[in-house]
Amino acid sequence: MFDAIIVGGGPAGLNAALVLGRCRRTVLLCDAGKPRNSVSRGVNGFITRDGALPFEIRDLGRAELAKYPSVEIRDVGVDDINFKPDGFEAVLGDGKRERARKVLLATGVVDNLPDIPGFHELYGHGVYNCPYCDGWEERDRRFAVYGPEDHGLNFALQLKTWSDDIVLLGDGVCGFSEEQRDLLNRNGIVIREEKVSRLESRDDALSGIRFEDGSFLERDALFFITGAKLNCGLATKLGCELTEKGVVRTEGNEKTNVPGLFVAGDASQRAQFAVVAAAEGALAALEINSQLARENLR
Repeated sequence: MFDAIIVGGGPAGLNAALVLGRCRRTVLLCDAGKPRNSVSRGVNGFITRDGALPFEIRDLGRAELAKYPSVEIRDVGVDDINFKPDGFEAVLGDGKRERARKVLLATGVVDNLPDIPGFHELYGHGVYNCPYCDGWEERDRRFAVYGPEDHGLNFALQLKTWSDDIVLLGDGVCGFSEEQRDLLNRNGIVIREEKVSRLESRDDALSGIRFEDGSFLERDALFFITGAKLNCGLATKLGCELTEKGVVRTEGNEKTNVPGLFVAGDASQRAQFAVVAAAEGALAALEINSQLARENLR
């Protein structure tokens, strides 16, 4: 019986394991090794690690955990979690079963990439979802913005922080009001309403957008806002409440509505930054340790 099982070995899971290890708690961290940011050219906005490769941060975190004997890391996913009278039972990807008093889900989310040729291939090097992560590197270049009408409009206006050359892609559906069109026009944002056929590349980088009518728009970077979905169904299977954005609703110190179950990182409701995920992991660990301490009192 572990004190806690952590599902996911990104910044949230690693930092939670670190704090719990320092609390002398027995922890099993399960990492399937499929992080959302695996295609990223670097983790940005993380003090002392700005620009570090995702797997570099992962390796450094694991090395730090090695000095805490109560923390065990296994390179395996978790297929299922079931309730038990004294906590939870996790079914691991290798068929083994492990029990714990508390569970922290730090599995992140998966981006909803449009089903347009070139999107998947260029994701992470020309196609991005987060300007806070990649806007600085692409600053002052020619941007395209892809997203549902109102979300795309607001996103395009926000991107003015990084570039003055922005084209908003309507992709065949453009229901903007005259007031919205005027707002975009006043801020120098062009609307292309044609249906997008594919994204084209040159030297493994985005070169532009090809429309179904054959026309071509040269662009250096495309930012999209199409939402994301949970990286595993464990949270919903266990009864977690979701927000309207489809992520898990959490309260103080990453507690969910399910007793003993915590969610930290991109799958919870805060900003989806690596540094925020790490902080959420620490908060979840603090609450897990506090609950365990109270339960252990005679």
